Order: sequence, then structure tokens, then C-alpha cells
Amino acid sequence: MFDRRQFFGLTGGAAALALIPDTTLSRTVTADEVFRDKDAPALGNPEGDVTVAEYFDYQCSWCKKIHPDVMDVIAQDGNVRLLMKDWPVFGEVSVFAAQVALGAAQMGQYRTVVDTLMGMTGRLTPDSVTAAVEKQGIAMDDVAAAVRAHNEAISGLLTRNWNQATAFGFRGTPSFVIGTTSYPGVLDKKKLREAIAAARG
Repeated sequence: MFDRRQFFGLTGGAAALALIPDTTLSRTVTADEVFRDKDAPALGNPEGDVTVAEYFDYQCSWCKKIHPDVMDVIAQDGNVRLLMKDWPVFGEVSVFAAQVALGAAQMGQYRTVVDTLMGMTGRLTPDSVTAAVEKQGIAMDDVAAAVRAHNEAISGLLTRNWNQATAFGFRGTPSFVIGTTSYPGVLDKKKLREAIAAARG
């Protein structure tokens, strides 16, 4: 039987690390660390010539507002790889939502869950996340099993995302890294296309 405590308890110390910036972290973050994390699921074109890394939280209203535009730009371009970098700045429920999405990624359901959670309005709760995911025909018992099986990878990814965002000096979500440039704050369609073009140039 699915138990929400399985998620909150799974990451244990790793979840705490993900929510506390690592003050010993070097201020230098490499492109491989940002764009080629082996545990980070990708959307868009997996072989794209530009990678967009978006640091976001499922409870961030601006992240939710621009998500359809980001996905439109990625789809229309056709040659962009998108990494949704979970940065759960709004606390425990954000960690839970991130775990659910990353567990679903192990089941081939990442895009469905990302779009579902980003389409929800208001503050999230474990119950509302569970209901929304199960409405898509995805059993939370299966997601919980996937999170348990990949706990180390998921916990490590959340910690690395947090430390990268801290190293870049981001103050909140959404924030982006595209090419060799970081973009704190919202990017509308025009600015996102310009950032992608600049990365290609």
C-alpha cells in the first residue's frame, strides 16, 4: 500500500542536504555537471544541439505559468534538450512532488507527471499530488516502488541541483542556464528563443 511517509522518509539525510546549501561548494560549476548529469531525465530532443536547464519548483507560480511556453519553444525548435532541474525551495511538499516525478521517470512517465504537476493550481499537498497523478492512470504504489529502487540516484540529483543553483547565485525559481550563460528569473518565449540562439552562436 502506498504511504506518503515512504517518500519523505526515503531521502532522509539526503533530503535535508538538498534543502541546505553546501557552503563548502566551489563557486565553479562545470557544463558537464549542469547539462550531463546521468540521473537527470531529459525532455525535448535528447540529441539537441543546445540544452536548456531550468531550475524550478512544482509550487512556483511563475514556473507553472511559463511551463506551456517553455514546452512550446522546445517543440517548435525541435533541436533543444530540456533538463527540468528540481530545486525544491518551497519545502517538504516540493521535495515530495520532485520525488514523484523522478520516480515516474523510471517508469517512462516523466513528461506526463511533469505536465500534470505543473498544470495544478495553488499550493500542493501530498493528497492533491497523489490524486492528480493517479488520475493519469499511474499507480502511486508503483511510483513509490520506483523511488525506493532509485533512492540514492534521486537524492543525489536533488542535492546536486540545489548546490548548482546556489553556486550560480540564483535567488529563486525559475532560473535558467543555457549555453555558457545563466538567466535568473522568468524567460518569456521571445527571451528564451534569443537565449537559445545565443547559445548556438
